Amino acid sequence: TALKEAFGFDFAEDAYENTPDEIFGEANYKQWVQRIADDPLLGRQYPVLRRVRELDLLGKTADAGILSKLEKNGIDLETIEKLLPTVEKLGLLSLAGSNQQLLVNLAAFLLVEGAPIALPLVAGALEVGPPAFFLAAFACGGLEFYLLANGVEVPLVGLPAGPILGLLLVPLTVVFGGVGVAFASTKK
Repeated sequence: TALKEAFGFDFAEDAYENTPDEIFGEANYKQWVQRIADDPLLGRQYPVLRRVRELDLLGKTADAGILSKLEKNGIDLETIEKLLPTVEKLGLLSLAGSNQQLLVNLAAFLLVEGAPIALPLVAGALEVGPPAFFLAAFACGGLEFYLLANGVEVPLVGLPAGPILGLLLVPLTVVFGGVGVAFASTKK
């Protein structure tokens, strides 16, 4: 289907006249980039295991004592094993399988590259236990409420900060609250 990117204006350029046919469509564009670039960023997969090894994340996890702190909070391998059938019933594994590129290139990138900063914070929160996660949920929710109630705008852009940061703060509030509830219910 031909798209009309000129929006009906007669003075606008016709994209079909001045664009090579080999780059029309996402698949054609990706193949074209692979042909012309030696090491294109487009279509490349984030090297999760190599970066985990380079950043020594397993050593940092052990040094922070995260596994022992998880066990102290009631989360051990047996508990995780009991959750697997529920995860499968909810369809989360098939969802992860169908969105593998997004998970590897975005979520894994953010988790792995942010881990050196996050590991000490997680270790401290696990040391405190569920109240630390409830406090984090309260802080995220409170900040979102403050931004919405006071009509705070993003500097230099003028967009409302509440809805924009809410895309991050609301899910974080739910995740932190859920983790706090999970730890409170599994504490032995």
